Amino acid sequence: MSNYVDHSPEELLLEEVMCETGTFREIVLHNDDVNTFDHVIGSLIEICDHEEIQAEQCAWIVHHNGKCGVKRGTFDQLEARCHALQQRGLSAEIQ
Repeated sequence: MSNYVDHSPEELLLEEVMCETGTFREIVLHNDDVNTFDHVIGSLIEICDHEEIQAEQCAWIVHHNGKCGVKRGTFDQLEARCHALQQRGLSAEIQ
């Protein structure tokens, strides 16, 4: 998933290193027939620190493709966020 916000050179380097070392993970959000777009968008804004447009785009990707990576980082950085999404009734997992 592309991030729609600018990242500092340090953040980009860290992400590249994480990819190369295999410590890089992401939260994948899966489509369901239960949650509304507003609920998904609000959850992504509050839990994953998305901007509104990024959250909307992710919601549409999930709707049309069945899933979308919504947040990148290490397992330790993602675990609480993934659990929070699940607590809101969203189908999310760390891959």
